[in-house]
Amino acid sequence: MRIKCCGITRPEDARYAEACGADATGVVVFSPTSKRSVTPERAREIFDAVGPFTTTVAVSHTTSPEDLEKMLALNPDAIQISHPFVFREKPVVRVIRVIGRNDLLPTDCDAIIVDESHGSGKNFDLSHAREAVHRSELPVILAGGLTTENVADAIRQVHPYAVDVASGIETSPGIKDHKKIAAFIAAVRKSVI
Repeated sequence: MRIKCCGITRPEDARYAEACGADATGVVVFSPTSKRSVTPERAREIFDAVGPFTTTVAVSHTTSPEDLEKMLALNPDAIQISHPFVFREKPVVRVIRVIGRNDLLPTDCDAIIVDESHGSGKNFDLSHAREAVHRSELPVILAGGLTTENVADAIRQVHPYAVDVASGIETSPGIKDHKKIAAFIAAVRKSVI
């Protein structure tokens, strides 16, 4: 089971999550309404803080093609987007598309994340997520309201490719709690033994 710690705003949190076993670090950019959005310069610092085997993901809710180009210029391993951008050519990075309950399953990406929370901690409908896993030929990532207490049950019910956590490992938006990071990752690892 793969784990993405998202909404990282500080390099030290990215390093700690990686040391605990996180597979990916998500950094929110070009999303001014998000309390976790950081500058491109800060995003680069955070991406540079992790080693070569930790996937870096630039996350954005932007609808602007210009912002999308700036995201790609950060050279992340993947981008996670909510807006249904159409790419004329295959991007040089992997694309993760965010879908909600009533969205069609996309096929023009590398993975799907089922989430209506957008970092708010709102629980996602596990039955819909389970259906997405069964119907999609692409890897499906589960997000939305995951915590140390509920992640094992969510994994058992949905069988996703990965889980994605933001608010469930924070003391406040964007400020990660190292004890919560360690406990969340341990709970995920224990659930799949």
